[in-house]
Amino acid sequence: MMLRVLQNRTRTSVNSSPSFRQGFLSSESCVRKFCGAVRDGPKDEGDWFYSSEWWEPDHGGYTVFRSNSDKGNGVVSVVAHPSSRPSRDSWAETERWLGQRYMEIQPRDGGNERFKILGYQWRSLHFNDDTRQSTVKVMAACMGSQPGSVFFAQQPHCLALPYVRSMVSVGLTTLAASKYDLKSAACGKKPLNILCIGHGGGSLPLFLASHVPGAVVTIVEIDPIVISASIRAMGFPAFSVMTSEGQHSLPSPDITDQVLWRDIHERLRLYESDAEEFVLKDKTVYDLVFMDAYDGADIFSHKLWDSNSLFMKALSERLHHGHGTLVVNLHSDSDVEEQYNSNHHRIIMGGKYTGKVGEAYRRGLLGGDKNGLVFACAVPWLCNISLVVSRGLRSKGFGSMNRDTVMNNLMNTSLEVDHVLRLPFSCWEHLKAGIAVLD
Repeated sequence: MMLRVLQNRTRTSVNSSPSFRQGFLSSESCVRKFCGAVRDGPKDEGDWFYSSEWWEPDHGGYTVFRSNSDKGNGVVSVVAHPSSRPSRDSWAETERWLGQRYMEIQPRDGGNERFKILGYQWRSLHFNDDTRQSTVKVMAACMGSQPGSVFFAQQPHCLALPYVRSMVSVGLTTLAASKYDLKSAACGKKPLNILCIGHGGGSLPLFLASHVPGAVVTIVEIDPIVISASIRAMGFPAFSVMTSEGQHSLPSPDITDQVLWRDIHERLRLYESDAEEFVLKDKTVYDLVFMDAYDGADIFSHKLWDSNSLFMKALSERLHHGHGTLVVNLHSDSDVEEQYNSNHHRIIMGGKYTGKVGEAYRRGLLGGDKNGLVFACAVPWLCNISLVVSRGLRSKGFGSMNRDTVMNNLMNTSLEVDHVLRLPFSCWEHLKAGIAVLD
């Protein structure tokens, strides 16, 4: 997915306008107080504040993976940049944690194995050198008994790209607002079946599997080169790769996977497959579906949003009929228009492309179902839109489904999601960028 930053002129007009800030002042101060305990949890090492370390191409990055794809992605490469966080002061604590985990798994070794952190890097997946598809943070380490054997581990708590944060925030919030029992899934008492169409570096599925113990995440990626890049150069768990028969490609996870991931890698299922072919054969009913499927030419295949395609008909069967939620990453470019309502709250108005795609999903997934709703959420900093199709939102006591009603209910629900999941960032912060109900 090609990413383009909003122009400074636009960003300033949104975030610094006195009228806009006044509109959110009272509610924002309350939210910050409410979320204080949440923010005391995991540190947000993926904050956009650190983007200067990896966003610009002239900061000393070097290529660690490069291969040619025949699946429409052109030259697939991974570029590494040094990371300032976590600082060296915290490395010893992580080394002790890894040693403790090893002792739990291999108690016969008497806890003698030591681990050494070698450093942390940002690693970005590129298509054709120009398109930055995803960015992750990777830890390099080795076992003391095998100093020459270096392993890379993607940091599951770190989401670097605002559009991925937006997809996670709006998806989990909409699902919870549809009365899905997210709290039980967060405690591991209830399965949360998630389908990710498009893999990239794997940060989104890894984040969800690590933060929601009940999440079982199925990933479908058509390009084997992308899968190889994510595992070899971006630290995605190798044990997650599945065969077409639904079995793990590896007979068992190696010792480093067991130390690093506990059961997380067992709840990730990565398939090399065309999305249409996979969904036509699949029988799983999914609570939440994420779609980020742009190729190396920055094209979102029409068959993935054609309301009459076999893919759409199969996806309709796979999406839970009561609360199923689909989130699609769209590159809006100049197709986004902004307005402000009478209270000076920002409203995004999806242009012709966003409306066309939204209407296709409405016809294909909702049909005549009056309980469904389609809306678009703006992504902070980037020219992207998170398009949401909800099968359960309209019927859950929301009354009139105008933009302000939907926004208020989502904002309130997002506070509950923040509290239950203790994410390193606030869902509320990503929803307040603005939504448009596509009726």
